[in-house]
Amino acid sequence: MTAHNEAKYEDIAKTVIMPGDPLRAKYIAEHYLEDYRLVNKIRAMYAYTGKYKGKEVTIMGSGMGIASMGIYCYELFHFYDVEQIIRIGTCGSHDKEIKVLDVILAEKSYSLTNFETLFNDDDIDVVYSDDELNKKILEVASKKEIPLHYGQVVTSDVFDVYVDKEKFLKHMPKEKYLAVEMESYALFYLAKLLHKKASCLLTCVDSMYDKTVISAKERETALDQMIELALDSIS
Repeated sequence: MTAHNEAKYEDIAKTVIMPGDPLRAKYIAEHYLEDYRLVNKIRAMYAYTGKYKGKEVTIMGSGMGIASMGIYCYELFHFYDVEQIIRIGTCGSHDKEIKVLDVILAEKSYSLTNFETLFNDDDIDVVYSDDELNKKILEVASKKEIPLHYGQVVTSDVFDVYVDKEKFLKHMPKEKYLAVEMESYALFYLAKLLHKKASCLLTCVDSMYDKTVISAKERETALDQMIELALDSIS
């Protein structure tokens, strides 16, 4: 047990699916898992362990931002010996090709954060997800006929909706990137550092170029598609 996770060592599966929102973890457990149990509720960061198609899996929220993801994924990797984490989240598109409700698989994440410097005296702008895990997700997506965009994303320390876009965009990478989110850099960095596996699936919920307004039901359905893709990739 840690200061942030009351689960016993044996309560956490070797594979973890991590939405940002702990209530989404609750939703996934209730709708997709069999024989699930609540194993953490400290700070209302709910974690549930159960079975999906016979395979044990833990669903746990990460919270928002690099700092929160950094705490939870480090503890899962280091103290609970978790082998792989798939983040499932939402993002905003900065690419004309990415439409609202499209799904992205992050090949790598760029960030201006100092997280890696403070954590291990590193200076790294780009970190990669796991090739083997990504290959499995791409195979499952193909079988399920789910189109995936695969490429670089940006992990931001600020919610870009609230800041001056011109100032924000000055600090983005020169090479092509698909979308902006707030957690994957920490997950990928710590997975590499600790010799674990990590991937990140994202559903686009807003775009600089696509002004489509989606209903709550449409959003839920789109997220269900991403959730099922993540779960089927570990079963």
